[in-house]
Amino acid sequence: MHRRGFLAAGLAAVLSGSRALAQMKMDGMSDMDSMSGMGGHAGHDMGAMALDAAALPEGAALRELPTLANEAGQPGLFKAKLTAAPATARFAADRDTPILAYNGTSPGPLIEAYEGDRVEITFANRIEGEQSTIHWHGMPVPADQDGNPMDPVAAGADRVYGFELPEGSAGSYWYHPHPHGKTAEQVYRGLAGAFVVKAKADPVPAAYGDTVLMFTDLRLAADGSMPDNTMNDLMNGRVGDHVLVNGQKNPRLTVAMGAKRRLRLYNATNARFLRLAFDGAAMTIIGTDGGLLGKPVAADEIMLSPAERVELVVAFDRAGTATLATLDYDRGWMGPGRPADAGLTLLTVDVSKTPGEAMPPLPERLRPIAPLGAPAVSRRLVFTETMAMNATGMEMGFLINGKAFDMERVDIVARAGETELWEIVNQADMDHPFHLHGTQFQVIERERGGKVAKPPYLAWKDTVNVARGETVRLLLRQERPGQRMYHCHILEHEQLGMMGILDVEA
Repeated sequence: MHRRGFLAAGLAAVLSGSRALAQMKMDGMSDMDSMSGMGGHAGHDMGAMALDAAALPEGAALRELPTLANEAGQPGLFKAKLTAAPATARFAADRDTPILAYNGTSPGPLIEAYEGDRVEITFANRIEGEQSTIHWHGMPVPADQDGNPMDPVAAGADRVYGFELPEGSAGSYWYHPHPHGKTAEQVYRGLAGAFVVKAKADPVPAAYGDTVLMFTDLRLAADGSMPDNTMNDLMNGRVGDHVLVNGQKNPRLTVAMGAKRRLRLYNATNARFLRLAFDGAAMTIIGTDGGLLGKPVAADEIMLSPAERVELVVAFDRAGTATLATLDYDRGWMGPGRPADAGLTLLTVDVSKTPGEAMPPLPERLRPIAPLGAPAVSRRLVFTETMAMNATGMEMGFLINGKAFDMERVDIVARAGETELWEIVNQADMDHPFHLHGTQFQVIERERGGKVAKPPYLAWKDTVNVARGETVRLLLRQERPGQRMYHCHILEHEQLGMMGILDVEA
C-alpha cells in the first residue's frame, strides 16, 4: 500500500477503537485526550457542538493592532513589558471565549522599533501551570535571548529579553511562544503578535501608510470555547473554521480612488496555507520575511505557508469594492474532511469614487541584497512521517533524517560566519514549511519531479514551504554562537518530532 493510504487507513483504524492515543515522544505530552474526530465541517468532528460559521459578525471597520508603548523615555532604547495570561474575547456576538493573550489582547500588541535600537522586554508568564517563552521569530537575536524551548520561563516567573537590532535588520517579524510540548496550544489559543523593525531611511513613500494584517484562524464550540486538538489536527495540523484579520472576520477598509497602501501580511496560523489574490486591485511585492526586496515585483497572487510574511503595495485604482480572498491550494491532507480553502473573503476594501491626493511612485530600487557566496559545508535534511500501531494505540510522528526531536541531543554543529548549503527534502505526503532560528537565508532553487526552478527574485527568508515531493535548496550563514532550532512550522508537526537543534560554535 502507498504510504499515504497506509497512514490514512491507520489513522481511521485507531480512531474507530475505544482509545485513540498519540504516543508523543515528548515530555508532558503522553496524556492527550479529545483526539477523536475525523469528519465534519472543515475537517473537524464538531457535529452539533460546532458554532455556526454565520455566528461571527463580519464587516466591521478594520482595527489597527494596539501598539506596545515604549517606556524607556530615551532615544535608541525600547523598553516594555509583555504579560501572557488568560483573558476573554468576544468573537461571536452573544458569548465569551476564554483565550490566552499578551497584555490582554489577541493578536498581541504591535511592537515597533528601529534599526540600531536596544530592546529590553520583560516577559511575565501568568499562564497557570504552564511554562512559556517568547520566540522572536526571524529576528537576529543572540541564542540565549531567542526564546528556545531549552530556556523556559516557569509559570508565575518573569524574565527580561534584551538584544540590539543591527543595521539592515528592518523587516516584518513576529513573536510567539516556543515552550516544549505546548507551542501549538498556546498559539491557537491566542498568543502571537507582530514586531516591525523600521528602517532609518525607508525607500517606500510614507504616503502609502504601513498597515499590519495578521491572519489567525479560529475554531469555536457552540458554547464559545475553543475545542482541544483532535487526532486529525495532530496529523494535519490544526485548521480553524474562521480566518481572522487582526482578530476580526472579513473587516472593511475604506480608501480613496487612486490610493496606494503598504500592507504587511502575516500568516500566524498553526497550519493553514493561504494562497491569496486581490480582486479589483493590483499587488506589488516589496518585501518578504526578512525585509525589502532588491526591487518591486508585480504579482497576481501570493502564497503564505504558516509563519511566512510578505510586504505588498496595493494600488486601488478602480472605484467600488476590492476583496482579498483565498484560492484553492492542495497541500496534502490525511484522511477525510479536507478544509475548503478557496473562496474565503478575508478583507473587503471600499474604494470611493472621489480621487485622493496624487501618490508618489514606488522606487524602482528598494535596497541592495548581496547573494551569499559559495558554501563551505553542505547538509541534507529529509522530512518523513511515520504511523504505527502498538499495545496502547497509535504511535505517530514527523521526523527529520529519521529522528524525532530530543531536547538533549544536538543534531548539527556549525561554525559562526561560515556559509552553508542546506537541502531540504520532503519525502512526506504533505507540505511542510521549514523555519530556521537565528538567521535569514536565501532560497536558490527548487526541484520537483526532476525539474529545477530558480526563485523569481532574491529575498531574505526565515520560513519556506517545502511541498510534498519537493527539494528546496537554500544558502545560510549563522553569525552568532549558541543553540538554535530548525523545524516544521506546522506547530503540531513540530511537537510530534519534526524539529532539531543546531549548535553554532564561535
